[in-house]
Amino acid sequence: MTTEQDNSSLVAMVEVIAKSLVDAPLEVSVESKQGENTTVILLKVAKTDIGKIIGKEGKTAKAIRTLLLGAATKLKRRAVLEIVE
Repeated sequence: MTTEQDNSSLVAMVEVIAKSLVDAPLEVSVESKQGENTTVILLKVAKTDIGKIIGKEGKTAKAIRTLLLGAATKLKRRAVLEIVE
């Protein structure tokens, strides 16, 4: 797989997870930015859904990051998740 295909699969995974958690799935936007060694996944949701994505004490966001880390590691990549307001 190429880097672009890897990034699109990571983006798709985060998008599916986020859309299943929020009340306004049509407002979920996920994009990736490629750095030198790291792919940054930017997740944007409706303002009313930010709490659902972050979760109590950040547990939901941590779980999404853990899944992303596992998927990226399997692809021999490094990826981080940023939740954008």
